[in-house]
Amino acid sequence: MAKLSQADLMTQFKEMSLVELSEFVKAFETEFDVTAAAPVAAAGGAAAAGGGASDAQDEFTVILEEAGAQKIAVIKEVRNLNSALGLKEAKDLVDATPATLLEKVNKETADKAKAALEAAGAKVTVK
Repeated sequence: MAKLSQADLMTQFKEMSLVELSEFVKAFETEFDVTAAAPVAAAGGAAAAGGGASDAQDEFTVILEEAGAQKIAVIKEVRNLNSALGLKEAKDLVDATPATLLEKVNKETADKAKAALEAAGAKVTVK
């Protein structure tokens, strides 16, 4: 098999859905015994230790921790938050909890998403 270039890999990743890409990352982590989240956590810890950077946070990430008892209502809210997802992708995302739903959104958007998902019965974290 021919070796793929970095550009070829990026093209393939762009064609994947969020769920497919998430599954790929999990498989990659398992295969090579690494964690993709480790550098992000270390960078976040360094920023917090460096001073008041966390006080001026203007970008937030909404993470679905658990779907709860009303899974269908949560799937509907996930689709409302990301209209690009089809029903199957939204269901797969909800099934793969914990899952990141929104990244780099403002506080107002993150709070609205959290309120809507919690009203549907989900457990949500905003970072």
